[in-house]
Amino acid sequence: MPHTEPSANYALGTLLQGMMPGHAVRSEHTGLIVDHPGQHADNLITGPGVAPIAVEAEFMPAASVEADAAARLDLRVQNEPHAIEAAVALRYPSDLADADNLDSTLRAARLSYALLYRDGSRFPETGWLEGSVGDLADLVRVASIPQQAVNQAADTLQQGIERAVVVLNEVAAQRPAMSRDIARLLGMDDLEQTRRMACAIIANAMVFHERIAGMHEGVKSLNSVCGAGVSNPKGEILKAWEDILDINYWAIFAIARDIMAQLSSGPAARVLAELRGTAEDIDATGVNNAHDLTGRIFQRLIADRKYLATFYTRPASAALLAHLAVAKMEDVDWSDPAAIAGLRIADFACGTGALLSAVYEQIASRHERGGGSAAALHKPMMEDILYGCDVMPSAVHITGATLSGVQPNVGFEMSRLYTLAYGRQNDGSVRIGSLELLQASSTMTLFNTSDPAKRTGSVGEETAAQIIVDVPDRGYDLVIMNPPFTRAGSDWEGPERAEDYVKQFRGLSTDLETQKEMAKRLREHTANTCYHGYAGIASAFAALAHSKLKTGGVLALVLPLSVASGLSWQNFRRMLARNYTNLTVLSIVANGNDISFSSDTGMGECLVIARKRNGDDAAARRASFISLRQRPQGFVQAGAVARAILDHNGVRSIENGPYGGDGLRVGDGLAGEMLAAPQTGGDNWGGVRIGDYAVAQTAYALARSELWLPGMSSPRTLNVTPLRDLGKRGWQHMNLAGAQAPFTKEPPSATATYPALWNHDARQETKMVCAPDMQLQVRPGMEAQAATAWLSASRTHLTLDFRFNSQPLAAAFTQQMSIGGRAWPNVSFEDSRYDYALMLWANGTLGLVSHWWHSNRQQDGRGSTTIHALETLPILDLSTLNDSQLATAEAIFEDFRDREFQPAYLADADPNRALLDHRLLCDVLGFDESVYEAVRRLAAKWCAEPSVHGGKPRPANASLVI
Repeated sequence: MPHTEPSANYALGTLLQGMMPGHAVRSEHTGLIVDHPGQHADNLITGPGVAPIAVEAEFMPAASVEADAAARLDLRVQNEPHAIEAAVALRYPSDLADADNLDSTLRAARLSYALLYRDGSRFPETGWLEGSVGDLADLVRVASIPQQAVNQAADTLQQGIERAVVVLNEVAAQRPAMSRDIARLLGMDDLEQTRRMACAIIANAMVFHERIAGMHEGVKSLNSVCGAGVSNPKGEILKAWEDILDINYWAIFAIARDIMAQLSSGPAARVLAELRGTAEDIDATGVNNAHDLTGRIFQRLIADRKYLATFYTRPASAALLAHLAVAKMEDVDWSDPAAIAGLRIADFACGTGALLSAVYEQIASRHERGGGSAAALHKPMMEDILYGCDVMPSAVHITGATLSGVQPNVGFEMSRLYTLAYGRQNDGSVRIGSLELLQASSTMTLFNTSDPAKRTGSVGEETAAQIIVDVPDRGYDLVIMNPPFTRAGSDWEGPERAEDYVKQFRGLSTDLETQKEMAKRLREHTANTCYHGYAGIASAFAALAHSKLKTGGVLALVLPLSVASGLSWQNFRRMLARNYTNLTVLSIVANGNDISFSSDTGMGECLVIARKRNGDDAAARRASFISLRQRPQGFVQAGAVARAILDHNGVRSIENGPYGGDGLRVGDGLAGEMLAAPQTGGDNWGGVRIGDYAVAQTAYALARSELWLPGMSSPRTLNVTPLRDLGKRGWQHMNLAGAQAPFTKEPPSATATYPALWNHDARQETKMVCAPDMQLQVRPGMEAQAATAWLSASRTHLTLDFRFNSQPLAAAFTQQMSIGGRAWPNVSFEDSRYDYALMLWANGTLGLVSHWWHSNRQQDGRGSTTIHALETLPILDLSTLNDSQLATAEAIFEDFRDREFQPAYLADADPNRALLDHRLLCDVLGFDESVYEAVRRLAAKWCAEPSVHGGKPRPANASLVI
């Protein structure tokens, strides 16, 4: 007899309950819906701190299942504080009805489902997600977060902090010593943002206090200890927090207690009065601390990110990275709590703990899917598994609060969260935070948040607070980080050389001398690693992660997009190629703020995930590159994208011709493209931030002397070679007109002895022949050096910082010999005829695409490179051109010298660019019209790349010119 839908619903409910032991799953129940006693949901899932989720299901074709699911939205469930905010429409496969064993068939079935929201939206917008019952359980966990209440709670918390900081500002004005003592506890300067942070820490502790009141013997409500009728609220709250510290929750209450102890009774009472109402209002929303509430507020408050560059990993981005990273952890029995307890996972730049929280969630959900209890995991998670380090006490506080709040009623004895020494120490030495671990498996912490017996928690208790932390090399199964991005360079006012000062150590009020010593210490610690000063401190954290990972361990990093192409990142890429396998690199095609996985960076980022290979593993010869259309907008989207990546089979290769990558589909929508590519040595990762992988495949082939264009069934030969094989680049601009250089820069002159093309001015660079914009004057006593530098002068210049959406030229020509500057380093050839051919190549479509492929696409509409990387720029092998071809190239150049070109992002619609393509391809290189037409198709594809147009609108009349 065929199975009915109710029997399938009961079977589904049983499976879901086994995978979600912390929730209640009720199938085919009536009497649960307020004011609608006769209504029921096929399956209704409820749980503490979450919104109810209704799952409505039908056998295929399931014509009415979406309408049934939508009808459950906004209904209220008996004894639940939140209404049904989301409902799942689920389609059972038709053959399930005839299954011999319903339970086993359902467990193995491929289900299709969609998520409906109360605002009328649907995920996916069209089509259906596909997955197992376990995947459905994961979706329900994420979708049940009461987002409206979370947003309300975040706003409430920030408003309360802003009211409370008014009191501390008054303290700073009237009792400055007291305010300085509070700042000292946080290791920060006495500024308003420091006082705001102090209020955030107190508020966070009060929110958590209200959450656990009544869960433990003797923990009273906030109203009982600091309510309106309490005569000494400061004394009572301190006593209450001491009692809580006797239980656990050390990471949350230690610093809050120390801050409160510094305040006199009057200001303390006012702060507590403001924040008590805030904590009670947040508690009334039913939102618990697991929803990244304080992490988001923390990021709004901190101002020192400019120099520490600790940008906040967006929760959805953290979820995506954690999902993919945990999936690479092999041979872990996620149903076995003992196996999980043996894991060691670290974030050595933990910030607000977004990544550790996301990993925790992934492990807990996998354990629950295997029938385990997430609550039972909490104690080993906090005491043994998760390690977090940072240089900011307030950040570690937030991490501790976020992690502790996952299971607020489960106690633990200690945690592995540490604030590490940074800057000048009392004994006169300097420390560089987590990067001290590059030279040792243990380090002295600045203060201890892990051992309640020490009774420490703030910077001020240094003697008692310093403890030895064991962080062994090759001891971790997963290292996941979003490290600081700052790199070597100087914006200090004065004569100091750039190499004497590194910007990444300017944070937390270090002085110049301290920064120099810290930079020296970093160089000593990072010798023979993948660290490079121009890559920035992120490369040092990458080296740290590598040293701490055991064989078989997983590396998961958020890195600047410059990691894909920068010469300074080459050693990192080599390290991965030699020591890792199963490499996955994700980037985002979009423009604007959506280009990054973090908040507020304004620059491109990528996710890098790989497994440190065992002796039996092959080296990482292949990598998977994934370009997402946009960054995940929420946890549901992040989970769907991660599943699409993990479920994908048979990735198309970059060597296989210009046919594009494999689409990653979420429902009927295209979430991105995926492409496999060779990964050997320090080769560039060209496959990042690309919307149409056919362009990447063409550029890849072109760099290997194959002209394989979209629409062509097979490649043709076109000789291409690195620039250094034919010509010499000019001098680096700082060596020409820097502090120790032979020249100074002056305004241009028609009679200049040493003319230079130095800066970009798109208005003056619409024609291939450009006038020098500077003249160089020789410094007294440096005449010999100036003469040597002038030997590099030439007529041809290549751009380093190409703004595709405003600048027309990749190469510029000066009528007289000139020096190249910051934007336009010059290139010289032994055969002067090569100048003309290079100008045609570089400014034609193939040259533009090659320049783009070779550049760093970290910023909107811009392709940046360095003068050193210019040496490996793929160009037409001019040495293969015969005399006739070179003469033709010169004649074409003369014909084009006064023609105007449009900005590069309009290359497909520029008639002069189209004519240049035709003359180069057909008249010089001898190709037929079909090749020319294919190049013009390539131009259209390239101009459609977001990294090319940067979001700049196209003119209404811009259309493809053939």
